[in-house]
Amino acid sequence: MHLGWALSSEEHAPRRLVEQAVAAEDAGFGFALISDHFHPWLDRQGHSPFVWSVLGAIATSTEEIVVGTGVTCPTTRIHPAIIAQAAATTADMFGDRFFLGVGTGENLNEHVLGDRWAPPDLRREQLEEAIEVIRQLWTGELTTHRGRHYTVEGARLYTVPERTTPIMVAAGGPEMAALAGRIGDGLIVTSPDEEIISSYRDAGGGGPLIGQLSVCVADSEEEALATVREWWPNAGLKGTLSQELPLPSHFEAASVMVGDDALRESVVCGRDVDAHARALASFGDAGVDHVYVHQIGLRVLEAIEFYATEIMPSVGAERGSALRQSVAA
Repeated sequence: MHLGWALSSEEHAPRRLVEQAVAAEDAGFGFALISDHFHPWLDRQGHSPFVWSVLGAIATSTEEIVVGTGVTCPTTRIHPAIIAQAAATTADMFGDRFFLGVGTGENLNEHVLGDRWAPPDLRREQLEEAIEVIRQLWTGELTTHRGRHYTVEGARLYTVPERTTPIMVAAGGPEMAALAGRIGDGLIVTSPDEEIISSYRDAGGGGPLIGQLSVCVADSEEEALATVREWWPNAGLKGTLSQELPLPSHFEAASVMVGDDALRESVVCGRDVDAHARALASFGDAGVDHVYVHQIGLRVLEAIEFYATEIMPSVGAERGSALRQSVAA
């Protein structure tokens, strides 16, 4: 199994995110995913920088770690032609160390220009067309596209990466996983859901499987739980709320109803090595070969060290990342 790190744009300022990427690379993490939001989930989290600026700084501050967006929505708030240019420039800066992670987004971020928040089937349709537009522009050829959702008129990208940039697709259900299997180069999931993974494989998906594990490394389980309650209680929200609520204040109101048991189910709390190892093993048992760790709260550098010295040896994690081979291919 390969371990990576989550760069949480909602909780940390831009320079802190760059610092964390460097620390993760130095600690032996082979890859990282950085969130791409317009708003944080909660006002308390306090940040939401423009991801493409931060990625430029990370590209020039690191040498080995593979970095991808986790994830970008290229359908509503930003036209896919602009995402194509942003990602092409970023890939050129990273060389063979960048991939574009995409998904259908959340109302939280995509409503800000007054656009309609579409139902799930339409969002999947938009994403499929957006990926088509992005790949057309990445050829560096003059592109005209007149589709159902997007128009591109006589556009050409002049700065394009030497290698094809993989597009990893995030899925929270079997329908989205099937789409990822058809059009994506890999799958991103937030839980070791075997139905989602099977849907991806059944649809022809053969790329890397990337899972996100939320943790809170603290001196005790009680302290960790209090930190999660303060910074990320939305971890315990179930169903489609995370896609549908439009404002951080709405997430804060909904999170009041989340109990401690729900948070414990969603986040590994404390320093119990066996608990962290079991959580990672559940991803491995489901076929996930890359897991990136999201430390909730401000003690990120401490958590990176804990994982590097205690967890990596315990689970036999491989240093580096096979994602670099995927990107280079």
